[in-house]
Amino acid sequence: MSEGSQIGDALTDAINDHTLEEIVRFYSPQAVFVAPGGIAEGREQIAAYYEHMFNGFPDVRATLWRKITTGGVTMLEWTLTGTHLGPFLVPGGGTLDATGRGITVRGCSTANMDGDLIVTHQFYFDQLELFAALGVRLNADVPEA
Repeated sequence: MSEGSQIGDALTDAINDHTLEEIVRFYSPQAVFVAPGGIAEGREQIAAYYEHMFNGFPDVRATLWRKITTGGVTMLEWTLTGTHLGPFLVPGGGTLDATGRGITVRGCSTANMDGDLIVTHQFYFDQLELFAALGVRLNADVPEA
């Protein structure tokens, strides 16, 4: 098993344990984390991203389905499940109070590695799938013809 694949497993375990200190040790001090909610730079901001997720979904769990590692890049395909029991940011900068609704969100991430540390981590998931599960209605401003 490659080092990147082992780090993917260990990072998933740390996420499932909700241990921020363990999570950020997988990232280089200057790591960049890109997700639908924005960009986090450095361990402190990356920890804040995960903390926000844990506050909104205190029982969130990740299940890995596929791992591919090649040339210093690891790709992970996963499913997140959890219950919305705390505040969670929504598009436009608002906060959605706890709904008690369960979520199942499919996604993938790619991590560029430098030795045994993640230097860039891109995190992709279908936001519409997440917000529909939470009962959030997205309003599109349609330009007038």
